[in-house]
Amino acid sequence: MSLVFAGIAPHPPLLIPTIGKESLQKITKTKEALEKLEEELYLAKPDCVVVISPHGPLLPDAFTIHYNAIYTTDFKEFGDLATVQTFTGEMQLPPEVRGASKTNGIPATIVTEEKLDHGTAVPLICLTSHLPNVTVMPIGFSGLDAKTHLDFGYLMKDEILKTNKRVAVIASGDLSHALTTDAPAGFNAAGPEFDKKIQELLASHNTAGMLGLDVKFLNDAAECGFRSFLILMGVLRDINYRYQSYAYEAPFGVGYLTAHFLLS
Repeated sequence: MSLVFAGIAPHPPLLIPTIGKESLQKITKTKEALEKLEEELYLAKPDCVVVISPHGPLLPDAFTIHYNAIYTTDFKEFGDLATVQTFTGEMQLPPEVRGASKTNGIPATIVTEEKLDHGTAVPLICLTSHLPNVTVMPIGFSGLDAKTHLDFGYLMKDEILKTNKRVAVIASGDLSHALTTDAPAGFNAAGPEFDKKIQELLASHNTAGMLGLDVKFLNDAAECGFRSFLILMGVLRDINYRYQSYAYEAPFGVGYLTAHFLLS
């Protein structure tokens, strides 16, 4: 039927109360921004939510399209054995996207892993609690070049517009992991520069500027979600939207951006 929603969501496991505990107070802006994004997603009434995650199976030469009837969250690696949620898998769109990728010469493969990585699970838990009947379709990016990520998103957009469903697309991804000396990647001057630059490029609809970012610069910034964002930019190609940033903060040396692309 149509693309009805597009957004960017960070994915710190600290957003899960049983993991974050007292640390949740340090990411209040992000928590409140995601609550606002959840309201907007609910109002869009999606049938299917596509989540593009940096933390699924990463193949050097192909995108991954998840295709499973049921998905289950798993936060054991973060010491949380209690938080387990299940989601219904989208069964129509994945093979259609896979077929289109084959037709267009963009490498993509179907995977059938039931357990969701935290890059997919955290946004779904935060954003779909009032959408019990929605189906989900996890997507993983690849080691291919930036332009191919954009093209894969455009290919996905075409299949979304052909389907009889209302589809939401969420690009899951944190920004730099190198913003402070105690950040996961330590400090690198490219980190703050990347976070500032990517927000400027998103706000100005400057996809060409995103494609022009140097690979070394991206690596030095220890970024997480850039390729997720590129796929989303491909989905939004030729679609009118207004970019709205709901929050940006980095209390742990990692940039958390929450944003909504208001479609018109």
